[in-house]
Amino acid sequence: MEAVYRREFEAALRMFAQASGKMVALGFEAPVLVGGAAVELYTTSRIATGDFDVSTGRQEVFEQALRDLGFVKPSGPGMATKGWIHPDLMLGFEVVSSTLLDGMADRDRVYLIDLGDDGDARIISVEDMIADRMGQFASGSAPDMLGQASVLWSLHKNADRAYLARRISEETFGDYTIADLERHPL
Repeated sequence: MEAVYRREFEAALRMFAQASGKMVALGFEAPVLVGGAAVELYTTSRIATGDFDVSTGRQEVFEQALRDLGFVKPSGPGMATKGWIHPDLMLGFEVVSSTLLDGMADRDRVYLIDLGDDGDARIISVEDMIADRMGQFASGSAPDMLGQASVLWSLHKNADRAYLARRISEETFGDYTIADLERHPL
């Protein structure tokens, strides 16, 4: 990794790659990192996350790989999480879907990061991540997501504009466009 990330984030990304490698070694498709962790990766920690959301069709295999790496499922008062936490990282991992953006994202655009001895990590494309944030914003349930999408766009102007425009239209039911990203103040 060339960019500089928070220590905890980089350690968690390396553990994600290790868990992915365990799945691939068993003959399963590698999981894909989505959500806030993908945003943090694409913004080089300008926007930080507290969890790693994962898309995989084999949740039980991924969770076993996490357990093998020392992750635990928190329990007790105040611990209402569906995810897993590594005691050294304090960043949660959670499987949030079995298909990448409900099948709307192009799996051929998934970005692969080589983390050396820790293996590879697969990350949703920046275009799909921007579109996802725009969709969450458009739903009315997450007004801050327009800001995240705008920061992502400002850092990745070399993104595939035609694909991004189509994906934003799909995620927002035609209500928003790339122009809305460009009008939003950073």
